[in-house]
Parts: sequence; C-alpha cells; structure tokens
Amino acid sequence: MAPAHCSRAALWLALSVGLVGCAGAERPVHSATAADASSATAAPGLANAELRQSLLAPGPPQQAGLPAAEGGAAPATVTLITPPVARQAVLDAREAMQKKQWSRLEGLAPLAQADPVLGAYAEYWLLRQQLQDSSQPVPDARLQRFMAVNQDAYLADKLKADWIVAAARSGNYALVNRLGPVVNSNAHVECSRLLSQHMAGERVKSVQVMAAFQPNRACWSMLDQMESSKVVGWKELEPLLRATLETNKTGDAQRLAAVMFDTTDMVAYAALMKNPKKWLAGRKPPRSRADIELVTIALSRLAYGKERSENAAYVESAWSKSIPKPNIEWVWSQFGLVAALNVEQDAAAWYRRSGNARLTDYNHAWQVRAELRQPRIDWDWVAKSIRRMSAGQAAEPVWVYWYARALAAQGNQKAAAQHYESIAGELSFYGQLASEELGKTPVLPPAPAVVSAAELQAAKSNPGLQRAIQLFDLGWRPEAVPEWNFAIKDMSDRQLLAAAELARQEHIYDRVVNTSLRTEKEIDFTQRFIAPFEGRVAEKARLINLDPAWVYGLIRQESRFITDARSRVGASGLMQLMPATARWVAKKIGMKDFSPSSVNDFDTNTVLGTNYLSMVLSNLNGSQVLATAGYNAGPGRPVQWRSKLAAPVEGAIFAETIPFTETRLYVKNVMSNATYYAMLFTGKPHSLKERLGTVSPLPQKRIDLP
Repeated sequence: MAPAHCSRAALWLALSVGLVGCAGAERPVHSATAADASSATAAPGLANAELRQSLLAPGPPQQAGLPAAEGGAAPATVTLITPPVARQAVLDAREAMQKKQWSRLEGLAPLAQADPVLGAYAEYWLLRQQLQDSSQPVPDARLQRFMAVNQDAYLADKLKADWIVAAARSGNYALVNRLGPVVNSNAHVECSRLLSQHMAGERVKSVQVMAAFQPNRACWSMLDQMESSKVVGWKELEPLLRATLETNKTGDAQRLAAVMFDTTDMVAYAALMKNPKKWLAGRKPPRSRADIELVTIALSRLAYGKERSENAAYVESAWSKSIPKPNIEWVWSQFGLVAALNVEQDAAAWYRRSGNARLTDYNHAWQVRAELRQPRIDWDWVAKSIRRMSAGQAAEPVWVYWYARALAAQGNQKAAAQHYESIAGELSFYGQLASEELGKTPVLPPAPAVVSAAELQAAKSNPGLQRAIQLFDLGWRPEAVPEWNFAIKDMSDRQLLAAAELARQEHIYDRVVNTSLRTEKEIDFTQRFIAPFEGRVAEKARLINLDPAWVYGLIRQESRFITDARSRVGASGLMQLMPATARWVAKKIGMKDFSPSSVNDFDTNTVLGTNYLSMVLSNLNGSQVLATAGYNAGPGRPVQWRSKLAAPVEGAIFAETIPFTETRLYVKNVMSNATYYAMLFTGKPHSLKERLGTVSPLPQKRIDLP
C-alpha cells in the first residue's frame, strides 16, 4: 500500500514517469539480462504496459524505532521494483549516448521510463543532444514536460541550464528570461542570462559581467556584446587581460585583446607576443592609451626566459621613464612573479620595485610568498602586501594567518591575537596553526548525537540519494556525484550527518567525507576523517615503519578512499599510482604477481603506494612536508625548491611557497589531515607545527625515483 500521505494518483504519476514520488520508498532492486532487453525492444508498447502493471509490490512492515503515522498506525512502505527490462534500457541508452547513436537512443527512451529511479536519464540525454544540435528545432513542449514531470530533481535543473545556454546561443533571449535562474548555475548559464537580460533592455552592471565571466563560448558572446554596448570598457578589460597574461593563458589573452584593441593594434599585439624585444626595438615613447598598454605588455613579457637580468636592465635604461609609473610598476611585478614561480631569491627584490601598485590578487599572493622565503623577512612589507589585496582575498584564512604573523613580528600582539582568534575555530591547515599560535591545546570537536534510525531512514527514502546510490552501484560517478550533491544542497546538519552515514553504509567513502564537511555546528570527525578498511591501511604502513596517520591523510586527499579512482593523468587506486611508477615499485620490492590490471586492487595498491611513499620519505631526509610534495609533484621537485632556499624556513612557509597550485594545496591538506588522524588514532593532542618542522637548504641532488 501507498503511505497515507501520498495519493494513489500521485503515486501512479511518479511510477509512470520513472521517478520515486512518495516518501518511504525503499531502494529498488535491479538486475537485467540481454534477453530481457531484446524481448522488450521487440514490442515496446506492450512491454511498457506490462511493466507498469508490475511496478507495485507489497512492502515490508514498518521498521522498529520509526515514528508511526497519524492515529498510531504504522506507515505502509512502497517497494519500487525496477523491471530488469527497463534497467537494461537505461544501460543501453547510456551506451547509445556515448556512441552518438541518436536514433537508437530515441527508441530506448520510452522503455527506460519504466525504471522508477533512473528512467529519466535516457530522455535527458536525448533532449540534451537535441539542444546541442543546431540543425534540429528545439523541442520546447517536450522540454517543458520533462521539467514538469521531474521538477525539483537534479536532471530537471540540469536540462534547464542546458536549455538556457542553447536558447541564448540561438538568440531566443525572451525564453531565457522566462526560464529564470537554475539551482546549480555555472558561468555558461550566468553569461547566457546576463546577455539575455541586456538584450531585453534590462540594466546589467559591469560588476555583474566581470564576476560572471569565464573563458567559454557563452561568456565570450556576452563580453563582445557588453563591450559593444559600452557596459564594460577599458577600465574592466585591462585588468582582466593582465590577470590572464599573468597565468600565461596566452590563447585566452589573445581573445581578450581582440575585444580591447582594433585590427591594427592586434597586428602589433601578435608581433610583441612572438618577440617582445624585437617589437620594442626602435619604437618611440607611446602616446595613445592602446600604444601604452601594448608597450607595457611587451615589457612584461621580457620577464620570461633566461635573460631576465639583462632584460631588466634594458627596461630600466630604455623604458622606465617612457610609460606611466603605474604601468612600469606592474612590469616590475611581473619580473617578481616569474622569479617567484621559479622559487628564486631575487623575486622579493623585483616585487619591491613595484612600489605600492595595486596588483591582481594572484600577484599580491606571490608578492607575500616571495617575501616569506627571504632569510630575513620584511614583515612590514608582508603586512602592506596583504592590505593591498581585495577584501575578499585578505579575509581568506591563509592571509589572515600571515597578516597576524606580521603584526606579531611588529610587536602588535593584541591585534595579532584577534586575527588568530578569528580563524582558530576553523578545522583547516591555517585554523590549526592559528590555534597553536594562541597557545591552545589541539582538541577534536565534541562528537554529535548518533544518527537515529528515523534520521537514517529519511536519508534512505530521499529520491535523489536513491538515484545517486544506484548510479554509484553502476559505476557512473560522473552522473552520481552531482545527483548526490543536488540532493544534499539544502539539508540541515542532522540531515547531512544522516546522509553521510548512509554513504558509509553503502561504502561510498568520498560522499561520507564531502557530505559531512558541509555541517556547520554538528561535526562528526569519524565521518570527516573516516578510516575505512578495518585497519588494513595502518597495518601496511606499520610494516614499513610509516606513520599511519600520515598515510591516511594522504589517501584522504588523493582518492577520498575510492579504490577505483582514476585521475585525469592516469593515476589509479587509493594511493593514485601512475602505471610506470607502479611497475617500477613492484619490480623494486619483488612483487611476483604484479600486473597492470591489479593496480586498483586494495592490497596491491596500498603495498605499492606505501612502499613508494617510504622511498620518497627516505630520499628526502625524513621530512613529511618534502615527501608529501614529492609524492604529488615528483620527488625531484621538492629537492629543487629546497636547493634554492637561502636559509632554513618553517615547514609552513615551504608549503605555502610551493609554486604549483595543486601541490601547494595538496601538501597543506595532507599535513592537516595527518594531524587530525593522529589525534583520532591516539586520543591525544598533536601539533601541526611540529609535524611540519623546518626545511633547510641543501644542494640539489639526483633522486633515483620515478
């Protein structure tokens, strides 16, 4: 029977469109065979009719401990059984989508609808393709029906986003404005909406345009129109072009330059980007705004390459008086930035030549990092550099911490303590360090109340979580993760804890961590820092004298405990081993039964991963900071970065000044994770500062590790 609060009509509608429509539905059972699929395909109309007749089945009695329905009666539970034919149709539909077999997908979509959990995916893939194919008319009625039937579901929101982008691309701005916002927005959607609002006569502000812009097709169209309509101009575009050049995204920079400059200037731009010194040779001091900017960009490009010192002398002698002071200060900041990204000691000196210029946040960050690597840190310069950041960046824990350190070094202990206190409660790398600066004993937050049976059952009955779990079961992580995230977006702390506990029961460990991380007041460290696999990781770590807390901290960052995780560069398994590294380590330790296909096997991956980590640690003088960086970026890189130090630095400074963004964040997260795991495993306080230690300069040496 259906639950008392769900009408028979509503239940039938939910079943007929392939959704779980009523609370209390249990997780569907699914299995399928090729024979089922072929028989259903032969007569789809008959098969669908028969399937719908079989969807309802008697449910089990109310579980013990769950609340009763009104009047004291136990609520009935509906078990939605997924017909094997329907599930196979979903599987086949995904294959058809991946192979771009659109006519086959069209035939499978009606049959897949009888899958009450995943049936909507087939039609979504079909409608998405039709939106992307400009040669086909947009199926407006079908899109509206899909969103009405699947309202409040992830796929409806995703399809709406796709529809907005397609409508804006075709010039149907009125439709975009009628569709309105989406829950899970992105730059494509926001740029499409801003363009449509502007084209409909609504006022759009330049700050909105610049906040939404990302280098994608929809945003380029928006930016072209906004520049043409003078919503944005040189004031907004010049900083964006410079910021893009700073990150060396030359393709995007050229596209931006084309928005700013005319055809003649673009010829000059192309020439100076190819050979800036040749383009500058013999030129007279610039007069127009465009010429000044072109010369400024050309001078900044002289910071790249091996002739930086000679080029700097040329800039000083030939051009320092020929362009405005703010422009030449930005040029010197580029010399500082390139030197900082190469962890060279002269970076701070170049930055000091940039004076008090307001730079991009990215550049100010490296201005601070360059100073932190100095043998004698100018803390006043650190403080001034952080004050010149935007308010948003200066408020980030990393810069709050280093600003407090600067204040303390200048003798302002009271103000420093206030800044430390503002982040000391944050469960993060800099929250931990700030707490230690205040002299607080590191402690774990109090454990929340255990998730109740009723709370867990509510999570199990959530249609979005049900869909996500079945997608995870199929190995469809690209679909499963956004489904899960959409389902938890508005949950309270208690609901999030229950959802995380459900993920734990289902062995979906990355969702345990990421879901629990969203709680604000009730914090369960056994979820946030889950240690699965019944101690088998710790056992392998201890066998080769590795710190189990550090190994767990690394795995948490590498794979979130997904055994079959695979990175974009091909690293595999819990410890994200590259194929060549796995083969090398297997040979080195004499693993007889190794094969490339076994890298995702738990035992194989952890044995190889812990042994490789131990080798890296041994080659890097036992420093966990250096070894963590080496595990991520290659063991030779931290050796190179260390060799360029002029004096010993705190481990925190070494970590913060790693020039690779991914590795810098990775090291900070792993070291923070390891400290929390150590506290969980021992029940005792542990110091992050002690774990980070000190990194001393040593000559570069060859590391014979892959």
